[in-house]
Amino acid sequence: MALFKKKSAGRPGEWFYCLEHRKVEEGPECPGKDRMGPYASREEAAHAMETAAERNVKWENDPRWSDRSAAGGDAGPDGADS
Repeated sequence: MALFKKKSAGRPGEWFYCLEHRKVEEGPECPGKDRMGPYASREEAAHAMETAAERNVKWENDPRWSDRSAAGGDAGPDGADS
């Protein structure tokens, strides 16, 4: 068993957005489960939540991810075309 936990070393110029502290960090300061990134710039990391929200809207409206079949029929409650 290791006595010390290895902290992941950040690289200068890599930016992250910490979901826990709601702040931009250079190099990963917080655990991976609490951050988004890396981003190429501080500005990109600052807009991480907005970028994620925009991508979610696109994915939710993407016909490849909808419950409708490729033939255009509606999927029934068991997932089969009705």
